[in-house]
Amino acid sequence: MAEEASERELRQAIEQTLSDRPRSGAPPTFTAEQICQIVAMACEAPSHESGRPLTHWSTTELADEAIKRGIVEDISARSVGRFLKGGRSEASPG
Repeated sequence: MAEEASERELRQAIEQTLSDRPRSGAPPTFTAEQICQIVAMACEAPSHESGRPLTHWSTTELADEAIKRGIVEDISARSVGRFLKGGRSEASPG
């Protein structure tokens, strides 16, 4: 019985340690899905899906196109640039 109790206590300690605690700061602005869609869009040729007469995307053009496609309601070119550099500070964890 003591062994079962210690296993139960160990399991509770592990679950408590691994549980996600609330974090301070503003809530995430963009979901991981939105970020993935924007990054995928950046891999397309601008003239392919969007019909834009460009050879390369700018972050401003990507932000505009993400809004046009309904991926996001609003986004800045700076946020798009962070996503492309791999920064996910505004993304939710899942």
